[in-house]
Formats: sequence, C-alpha cells, structure tokens
Amino acid sequence: MYIAMNRFRIVPGKEAEFIEIWKNRETYLDNVPGFKSFHLLQGPSYDDHTLFASHSVWESEEAFVNWTQSEAFRMAHANARTAREIYLGPPQFEGFSAVL
Repeated sequence: MYIAMNRFRIVPGKEAEFIEIWKNRETYLDNVPGFKSFHLLQGPSYDDHTLFASHSVWESEEAFVNWTQSEAFRMAHANARTAREIYLGPPQFEGFSAVL
C-alpha cells in the first residue's frame, strides 16, 4: 500500500472556496488502476493559513507514479491554476509506503 498526500496552506477566509473546488472537481480516479480511496482533510487554522491535505491510497507506489504520468492526471489538474489566490505557495507532497 502507498499513501500520497499533498499539504495545502490556504488563505484565511478561503477555506469554503477551497473545499468547493475539490467537491466539484472531476478527479478521473475511478478507473485508474491501483487507486483505492481519497480523502480531503482539514487541519488546524493559524493566523496566516489553514492547513488541508489531500490523502489518496494506492495499491503500490508504482500505481501512483503511473497515474501521475497519465492523461487522467493531466485532465484532473487542468484547472489547478485558476484559483491561485487561495493558496499560500504550492502544495507540499509527501509519499508513504506501508511497512506494517
């Protein structure tokens, strides 16, 4: 099992807009080989940002990497640049392989 996470720092007051983007986004993940599940997580709020994380579970790191090189990935991220004003910098990627 492989878990892929992206941490997002969101401008205070833009949390609902960020959540709506993810609710209405076509991810194209349903038919991707090796994809298991996805969650959008909301973390703590600070003076300068609110922390969110996308959390996807994959059969393997190879399945995740294959997705990042696919047309489905390109289509899912095609409109990512349209809401730049809500992000404080790019997402921070973290990948984890299950060891137990």
